[in-house]
Amino acid sequence: MEMQEVTTEGGRKEEDKGVVERTEEVKPGEEAKPYQYARLQGATENVYAEANYAHTNTGDSQKKGKARLYRLACVILTVICLVLLLVVIILSVKLQTGSPACTEGEETFALSKQGALSCSFDQCQALFPKVELKYLGCRQCADGWLTFGRSCFYLSTFRRSWDESQRDCSSRGGSLAVISSPDIQSYLTMKGNVKYWIGLRHNGLTWRWVNNTELGQSYWADFTSDGDCGFLNSGGPPEKNWMKASCQASAYFICQLWTQEH
Repeated sequence: MEMQEVTTEGGRKEEDKGVVERTEEVKPGEEAKPYQYARLQGATENVYAEANYAHTNTGDSQKKGKARLYRLACVILTVICLVLLLVVIILSVKLQTGSPACTEGEETFALSKQGALSCSFDQCQALFPKVELKYLGCRQCADGWLTFGRSCFYLSTFRRSWDESQRDCSSRGGSLAVISSPDIQSYLTMKGNVKYWIGLRHNGLTWRWVNNTELGQSYWADFTSDGDCGFLNSGGPPEKNWMKASCQASAYFICQLWTQEH
């Protein structure tokens, strides 16, 4: 009985040692759990820190991008303002200096006939005598007036005597028409459709124009009546359509206004 108890006690002791050992083996494991939790907790904090850092970097990049756009817009606006300022300066200088004086012979006319030709008024008139040329000079013709060469012409729509016609033209700043070239003769014949007084009158000795120049080249018709004042019959050919009539007769008339002294 004693031997069994001893054996039993010895067995229990052995078992108790095993339990103790197992208990001792478990304790280190149980102590390791808080350490592992601490590691996990530290890793989570690192993830949050990295996420915050990445978000901060993204925000900084966006701010830098917007700043670059603002700087570029400022540069573009500055350049536009400088260009506009330069244009204003140039225009103001031109307005202060003014345009050059308009002098005879400086005006040129561009005609197109199988290409562009640039010439002075007199040259173009000599080269193309049948072409209608407009020479405005430094002055424009008023409404209702026709522009040809250096002159403005007014064809009346009512009739007067020769003297009344001359006074009417004088009140308009001109005089009865002086036909000084074949081009003017052809032009007035083409534009008219009735009989018109012109600035030609017989003074008992010679025929003279209203500007007191003696008649040179003429365009008298083959058959004409008697009279001391001349008129242009636009129904006849330009070469021969002048006729004579009494200065007291009523007829339409042509006024002429020179745009430049000639």
